[in-house]
Amino acid sequence: MAALAIQAAKPQLHVVGRKRDSDVFRPCEHDDETFPGLLMLRPEGRVFFVNAERLGDQIRDLVDETNPRVVALDLSRVHDIEYTALKMLVDGEQRMRERGVEVWLVGLNPEVLAMVRRSPLAATLGPERMHFNLAGAVARYEQRTRAPANA
Repeated sequence: MAALAIQAAKPQLHVVGRKRDSDVFRPCEHDDETFPGLLMLRPEGRVFFVNAERLGDQIRDLVDETNPRVVALDLSRVHDIEYTALKMLVDGEQRMRERGVEVWLVGLNPEVLAMVRRSPLAATLGPERMHFNLAGAVARYEQRTRAPANA
């Protein structure tokens, strides 16, 4: 039981890259593709009041280290997010936006998507910052970075 409690309190957070010449996204290995200005992160497990602050601190540290324009949170491995954690995500998105960093949500399962839609975060992000999968998010990011500055 103690091991399960520790695991729940300390969810994994991976920096994600794309395996070269594929659409396979995985925890970054030495030769995986990354994209300048795009930080892809994948938390794993349930996100709730016990672990949300720790997860937020880890994300903030990675943002401070890499200074991205966009943080894509791949939530495909998050099977549940409770209200307190969702509130922290809303607040974190606002702080990132104030720093000039966009937060995109990616790969939300139906339950997590329903929670997000019941919060102010869905309206804040809009469909342009919520993506079905990382391949779509990367394609959108690349499209935006190739667009002329005046577009």
